[in-house]
Amino acid sequence: MSSSVTSPSSQTANTAPSLVLGAIGVVFGDIGTSPLYTLRECLKAAGGISQPNVFGIVSLILWSIIVVVTLKYVSFVMRADNDGEGGILALTALASRVAPARLSQVLLTLGVFGAAMFYGDSMITPAISVISAVEGVTLVDPKLTAWIVPISLVILTGLFKLQKRGTGTVGKVFGPVMIVWFITLAALGLLHIVAGPAIIEAVSPLYAVRFVAHAPGTAFVVLGSVFLALTGGEALYADMGHFGKKPIRLAWLLLVLPSLVLNYFGQGALVLARPATVEQPFFESAPGWALVPLVLLATAATIIASQAVISGAFSMTKQAVQLGFLPRIPVVHTSTHEVGQVYVPFINVSLYAAVVFLVVFFKSSDNLAAAYGIAVASTMLLTTLLMYFITHSLWNWKPLATFVVIGPLALVDAVFVSSNVSKVLDGGWFPLLAGGVLFTIMTTWHRGREVVVERMKTDNIPLAGLIKSLCGGSHPPPRVDGTAVFPGGVAGMTPSAFMHNLKHNRVMHGINIFMAGMTDNVPHVHDEQKVTVEDMGYGCYSVTVRNGFMEIPNVPAILLLVAKKIPDWQYEPADTSFFLARDTVLATGESKAMALWREKLFAFLGRNAAQAAEYYSLPANRVVELGGQINL
Repeated sequence: MSSSVTSPSSQTANTAPSLVLGAIGVVFGDIGTSPLYTLRECLKAAGGISQPNVFGIVSLILWSIIVVVTLKYVSFVMRADNDGEGGILALTALASRVAPARLSQVLLTLGVFGAAMFYGDSMITPAISVISAVEGVTLVDPKLTAWIVPISLVILTGLFKLQKRGTGTVGKVFGPVMIVWFITLAALGLLHIVAGPAIIEAVSPLYAVRFVAHAPGTAFVVLGSVFLALTGGEALYADMGHFGKKPIRLAWLLLVLPSLVLNYFGQGALVLARPATVEQPFFESAPGWALVPLVLLATAATIIASQAVISGAFSMTKQAVQLGFLPRIPVVHTSTHEVGQVYVPFINVSLYAAVVFLVVFFKSSDNLAAAYGIAVASTMLLTTLLMYFITHSLWNWKPLATFVVIGPLALVDAVFVSSNVSKVLDGGWFPLLAGGVLFTIMTTWHRGREVVVERMKTDNIPLAGLIKSLCGGSHPPPRVDGTAVFPGGVAGMTPSAFMHNLKHNRVMHGINIFMAGMTDNVPHVHDEQKVTVEDMGYGCYSVTVRNGFMEIPNVPAILLLVAKKIPDWQYEPADTSFFLARDTVLATGESKAMALWREKLFAFLGRNAAQAAEYYSLPANRVVELGGQINL
């Protein structure tokens, strides 16, 4: 990775305003559009409008936002960035690095499960956000109800087509729109707070406590709807790599948080004054003349809301591939300045297909709200548990301090998880099913790779001994001019592509570079630490490459670093051939490490992975692929 590319955490002050603008446009779309449906769903769950219900629910929303988003994510979890990157996989890599070795595999499993659940709920966010805004047209003309689903599908199609332009471009376009959105939220809220100032009393957490104490069963169900106000919290953390923690914190504290609080309180005052507005308290809060402009603005804002989870899913996919939990997937860098800004075509298409299904199947925001929250609530709980290892092992907090912070946060998350369990039969099965499928794929691919590496270490010949016996013997193979590079090998073992080349072509190149890669639990590895070169003699070099989990291996760029460590050799593209093993994995059922169905799944994933030449950025006209077979 070129050293000229910098992470968001290293941006200069001159770029801060643009990063804040981009963060407003991308990061806060999800949580920023929650007022469209949160209070409405909470009041429905509470069973009616009364002052204790409204005050209690508004107080619960306020303090949930303060505790979960402001205190937990913005103030606490974002401190645990992995060299500028966020998200549960980055956190898992960081925790695994500092936790006791015996717990490493457990933490990886927890992190992968959390990532899978994040994917599950990220499918619902675009659907519920856009539908909830488009539903505002029914207040303009009830006859437009039949057009809600078609209009939503057209809007979502346009959004997913826009992704290939990159997060930075999207953020700059969306940022100004979201600033107008948050100002509008604040203005609408203030309008009704001024008309009913008694709602300000709900700032006191006593109202939330009384609401819960008066009817614990009802309150428990209501908490599942209160959670709708928090669903953008995990996406906020996952998108940290795109813009950096400081711009996100500034945007949250100075604009987003005040606007959300004012709007929720304004809606509370409105429904107390006019109970009939409970069906659409957000849109009913606007003056009649402003309804159509508000519907249009809300639609624009909900398009942007979808962006937070889409860009977060892109970042998480890139991490998962490098950490070995997903097969090679083409990843497109959309910025020469921000390493975190990527576009993943396969994930974009997959999310789009899932969102279309949800819109067509559930048809309304009410139905989608019943399915929303269970998966991301689980991810939030796992994030808190992983933070225990960060505070204890990395930050060296005393046990009492760790318990005082982690204990209450884990309790709050556990309450939200349990309150969302009731949604499973009403549609929560979809994100859980999607997350479960992804978890199975990710763990199968990870374990399958381990089995393949173990098999290669058993079946392949140690590289150093083979080179010595081949080249130092009485009948060395003929040598030809040029350089042969063998990427993607296992350290210390002879690549199968090298053996196939000897078998079929019966020659060796003048220079042979055997390249084995490893992924560190850090996002980026500096150039001076990236390669280690061992001279095995006879023009043969063993190269160990260290990549971060946010880096895609670029073999030609790595060879420029290798050239600095091999005397009298320079990388000449026209004089270099790249030999890749195109191994076919066969599921035989003989391995005790994996069940037969998992072996077949692993083989299927391997057949459909992106081509190694594309993944390693190799020039197509200099690549030689040699086939082999690996029996599991």
